[in-house]
Amino acid sequence: MEPDAIKKAVGDGLLSFPVTHFDSDNKFDEAAYRKHVDWLAGFGASALFAAGGTGEFFSLNPAEVPLVVRAAKNAAAKTPIISGTGYGTSLAVEIARSAERAGADGLLLLPPYLMFSEQAGLVAHVKAVCNAVGIGVIVYNRDNAILSADSLAQLCDECPNLIGFKDGVGDVDRVIEITTKIGDRLVYVGGMPTHEVYAQAYFAAGVTTYSSAVFNFVPELAQRFYQALRSGDQKTVDRILKDFFFPFVALRNRRRGYAVSIIKAGLKVIGRDPGSVRAPLTDLTDEEIAVLENIVAAADTANLTLVPA
Repeated sequence: MEPDAIKKAVGDGLLSFPVTHFDSDNKFDEAAYRKHVDWLAGFGASALFAAGGTGEFFSLNPAEVPLVVRAAKNAAAKTPIISGTGYGTSLAVEIARSAERAGADGLLLLPPYLMFSEQAGLVAHVKAVCNAVGIGVIVYNRDNAILSADSLAQLCDECPNLIGFKDGVGDVDRVIEITTKIGDRLVYVGGMPTHEVYAQAYFAAGVTTYSSAVFNFVPELAQRFYQALRSGDQKTVDRILKDFFFPFVALRNRRRGYAVSIIKAGLKVIGRDPGSVRAPLTDLTDEEIAVLENIVAAADTANLTLVPA
């Protein structure tokens, strides 16, 4: 897709990050992954991010990323596929190019590995990735890669295929400064863990779409919540937050890394086991999976969601 086309698609509705399926030997399970992406594509996501954060990009080796992207493209029908890329600049460029060759419609540039950098270095990093490909690039603002409004403005001037800004920091004042200064030159995506609990504040800041991790296992609930936000149905928003998201977040916060692990556990709960997470992440305990089963069952009982296996 042309950069403008993927920019429009990202801004049109809810987004999600499919988990990456692994078999009992911890190897990429392409058949299971394709089945999952095909299932998700039927629930109206505007784009899916293959090998993204929830897809354990950080645990994939560079050769696996294009395999995941190609599998997603083959399974997703007409849903655009955006690939993760990241690490140091040279490796990020290499992964970006391999993802483009594998058919990715766009890229999500995750933070570089380990080091904190000055704004000039971050600008050079983003620019190198943008210049290496012809597809659209979304920069993920989080951790050690926090761009200022001025840096983003410079990148917008110098990189025509920089099409989006995803925020995973939660500094709404900074987001407002960026959306005000940059305007519609970029599409803005909310990217906090379980972003639904932050979505109302971000909507007020001009960020009207986000990536939903729970879409992986409760896609109907995720869409219902998103549509309630967009339509101003505060009663439904409050009900889903209270009955599903708040207890879900409490469970997620028990351990580091559970923002990803709990999504794979959710799929296991509904009978679509994607395999374990890779080290250094850890899976939920049996007791914690039982708690998650109760959360999902309560949502079903309250008629918030019904997800067939």
